Amino acid sequence: MEAKRDDSNAPDTHILFVEDDDFFREITTQNLRDSGFNVIGFDRGVTALKYIRDGGTAQLALLDWKLPTISGMELFRILRQENIEIPTIFLTSLSGSVYEETALKNGAADFIDKTRSFTILLSRINSALNSNSGMIRTTTPPQPTMLRIGSLELDTTSNRAFWRNQLVNLTLAEFRIVQQMASNADHDLSHRKIYDTVRGEGFIAGDGADGYRSNVRTFIKRIRQKFCEVDPDFNRIATYSGFGYRWLGE
Repeated sequence: MEAKRDDSNAPDTHILFVEDDDFFREITTQNLRDSGFNVIGFDRGVTALKYIRDGGTAQLALLDWKLPTISGMELFRILRQENIEIPTIFLTSLSGSVYEETALKNGAADFIDKTRSFTILLSRINSALNSNSGMIRTTTPPQPTMLRIGSLELDTTSNRAFWRNQLVNLTLAEFRIVQQMASNADHDLSHRKIYDTVRGEGFIAGDGADGYRSNVRTFIKRIRQKFCEVDPDFNRIATYSGFGYRWLGE
């Protein structure tokens, strides 16, 4: 099926929107255009991929998970494999925590249920854009801004972490958590505080009011594993049982 593209007069921020539900795509596109965004819309992942491979640019992608031919997650992984970095928000009707965890673990900027209001979506888009101001491709990369905390170095421009001069392959969500904990070294941070860093204040996830705790535990487990891959003696993340975690200063 032919890709559907929306040309807006707003030149500053381009959003790549891939959604096969025509009605939902059209309504959301109009709301985004009314909010000042330029939306490039497609109803198939394959046509969106061709657009990007042909040199198309965008500052943010909105992807549905369940797309014909290739899913939104498959599209996202292909872009990553081809070193095409673009902040991505999954906007989908699949609200199960397993989908959210998969998206965030793979480096998505956010995961939003379609039933949430447009105001929530707009807030999450602005948050993702503020954290990632680059285009898909840049001819002159921005100069890195390094934050050094003991043996940890955080490049806040590219969202890369280095432990004792070795790259730690963190996703964007994992990077944000490490940055938050390390910037508050030797202070306990609650599960809620850590989760708010990834999803925004007060977001409800998982089963029950405290469902977010299991997501935080999963994040911390993966972060520890990744640091241990470059340093088997890594032990900077301490557990405050029942409350949260802290980054141990050096």
